[in-house]
Amino acid sequence: MILLFLLVAYGLAWLSALPLWLGDGLADPSFGPLVGLMMFTPALGVLAVWAVRRTPFRVWARETGLTLGERRGRTIGLFLAAWAAVPLVVYGTLAMTAALGLVSLDLGRLSLFTATMRATGVPLPGDPHAALLVQLAVSTLLLPVLNLVPMLGEEWGWRGWLLPRLVASRGVLSGLVLSGVIWGLWHAPATALGYNYPSLGPWAALLFVGFCVLAGMLFGWLRLRTGSVWPAVIGHAALNPAASLALMLGDAAAPPNTVVAGVTGLAGWAVLAVLAALLFGRWPVRQEQPAG
Repeated sequence: MILLFLLVAYGLAWLSALPLWLGDGLADPSFGPLVGLMMFTPALGVLAVWAVRRTPFRVWARETGLTLGERRGRTIGLFLAAWAAVPLVVYGTLAMTAALGLVSLDLGRLSLFTATMRATGVPLPGDPHAALLVQLAVSTLLLPVLNLVPMLGEEWGWRGWLLPRLVASRGVLSGLVLSGVIWGLWHAPATALGYNYPSLGPWAALLFVGFCVLAGMLFGWLRLRTGSVWPAVIGHAALNPAASLALMLGDAAAPPNTVVAGVTGLAGWAVLAVLAALLFGRWPVRQEQPAG
């Protein structure tokens, strides 16, 4: 069943991204919509397995984390905690990389933020700091909610269905690492075009796997700790807009090197690794055998 899931998730992902490879790559106007379409392919993989197994959907929903798990209070608490904590981790990582001299921030003039907003056609008031505050509120409070559906498209596959099966057969650590590698390589239709690390070109696909392994540890802990996929969904939904906005706080004259700066860079890997060690050490998860 894992093979069927991967064939659907990977095959449809490459099919979704094919116009980018035949067109202008990252500069293609359809990049955003096609990557958005790609996000639903892991969920389609889960549905393909469900169609073969013919498990009653209520049972299937519980097994794949669509419910709130056995302890709803814990799930709701970790849902809210992930929503709040992920942006803090993102901006905290940026502050750390700035303190280490790995990125130059321009909090006074907001030169990179201003240039990015103007390049995307967003009108700015006289004081760009007011626009930044609006963007911070939108990216932290509104966009995670709007992103719940597409992020469920990913998380239902990777953490909802796949992770518990890998953990049951290989153990917690090996299951988490393998699921992170699979998740990272699934991004290759976009990352091999240089997405996230433009300076690396196709090698960006391999570097992004490292980030996915470590971020997958945190999202995986949320899934295994609660028996629900929803805390991982909101964590993922909060990560993307925060990570994008954080890098806009750099200096337009010396833009951040995403290989080392930000939560997806090497400095971010160190932060994620420490957080994962703390979570698994303080609140270990159980290895369970999934029913389906």
